[in-house]
Amino acid sequence: MFLRRIVLSLAVGLASPLLLGACGSSNGTGSDSAAPVAPAASDPGAATPSATSPSATSAAGDSGSAGTGQAATTTGVTAEALNGIGSVVADDQGLTLYRYDKDESDPSKWTCSGACTKTWVPVIVGDSVQTTGVEKSLLGTVHRNGLKQLTLAGWPLYRYSGDTAAEQANGQGKDDEWYAVAPSGQKAAETG
Repeated sequence: MFLRRIVLSLAVGLASPLLLGACGSSNGTGSDSAAPVAPAASDPGAATPSATSPSATSAAGDSGSAGTGQAATTTGVTAEALNGIGSVVADDQGLTLYRYDKDESDPSKWTCSGACTKTWVPVIVGDSVQTTGVEKSLLGTVHRNGLKQLTLAGWPLYRYSGDTAAEQANGQGKDDEWYAVAPSGQKAAETG
């Protein structure tokens, strides 16, 4: 009887993470109009976060959206006009997306990892992304510890944890390295 309880407890303990992981893996788009994302760039020399874990949060870069511990997943991107900045790319929640100047040496690789991802959350995508006002051919992905980080014109994309609502760009020009991304993949115009 005691051995049966141990085996049953072990089975439940092993099955629980698998069931929980399956619950969070659906992108829920259900749309036939989604644009396929280009295959991920091969990046064997890309920087890797110091801590690795099988969880989506750790694989995305050790942190989550606005400190919530959730990976920054998105199913769509849209071009939007923001006062003082011009046209920028926003995710499916209307949050402004950013690019990082330190990715410049090879923008198909990401350099923000560890503590950086607590402020600048990598944008993780599934197999397809819907677009409005953003050229589909400019979208792609780069591998990030088993997940796909969305890229635009080769630049890995991030959300800023200081943007708490749609149409904010509080990260624009932050540390002279972070800029809202325009639909072309270029830096959005600086605010006046």
